[in-house]
Amino acid sequence: MHGWIILDKPLGLGSTQGVSAVKRALRDGKYGKFKVGHGGTLDPLATGVLPIAIGEATKLAGRMLDSDKVYDFTVTFGVETDTLDLEGKAIATSDVRPTLAQVEAVLPRFTGPIEQVPPAYSALKVDGERAYDLARAGEEVKLASRAVTIHALDLIGSGQFVDRDVLEDIDLRAHVSKGTYIRSLARDIARALGTVGHVTMLRRVKAGPFTLDSAISLDKLGEAAKGRTLEQLLLPLRAGLDDIPALSLTPDQAGLLRQGQVLAGIAKEDGQYFACLEESPIALVEALSGHIRVVRGFNI
Repeated sequence: MHGWIILDKPLGLGSTQGVSAVKRALRDGKYGKFKVGHGGTLDPLATGVLPIAIGEATKLAGRMLDSDKVYDFTVTFGVETDTLDLEGKAIATSDVRPTLAQVEAVLPRFTGPIEQVPPAYSALKVDGERAYDLARAGEEVKLASRAVTIHALDLIGSGQFVDRDVLEDIDLRAHVSKGTYIRSLARDIARALGTVGHVTMLRRVKAGPFTLDSAISLDKLGEAAKGRTLEQLLLPLRAGLDDIPALSLTPDQAGLLRQGQVLAGIAKEDGQYFACLEESPIALVEALSGHIRVVRGFNI
């Protein structure tokens, strides 16, 4: 059981609860004990793709945290909350509502490299304390802006209209880099339109290489555990490295890499590779000037 189970995380469930659900499924199916971790936090009020790494795949969870993500989300205009989503209390209101044309005109300003101030209610640390802990304690939280990249930002629906031209909310899809906060993006889009707003729906449709196509519900996870068919839902460890080319090894080369040794005289372009012996994963390696060094070894 070394690989990935992709959960379609339901509303209200935290990421660590998703990990606990997979641990429970492994236990209920009597699969034995394995390390389990998630590949990217999702807020309880968000749904969608939550990659759960099992066994040796947990060594790749850090790569998943660094990967691009794609989100569908709804921005509702007229109210800004302290959490920038439905969970918080209103801190600003506005009677201004944008037109569809105004929204279309402003979106290019939020595409490409941008500076973004994270939400006060976030897991970022301020003087060693989580920002959301300070915010909940009533303290003023000031976070520095950070550089992120919005690779694409598109309308996926016209939203609800107050009247023929004026929008109550808008549905968007964003393809974003690591560290991007959709709640901050929604806040800034609303402010750029001369109003305020907050996120009322957030669904992650892609995380790294994983999409909703391979995601399963908690019910299906539970059924597979009872039927001892979890392995049929498990994506291979390799699935988390679909952007990395494979490097086939001889048994001798595999043995050397397993011992942490460097392979010399390998004619490969510089970069990272997924080294394997036939179908067995050996290591994530890096090629540099004809030498192959282990980045992450797999004990399978």
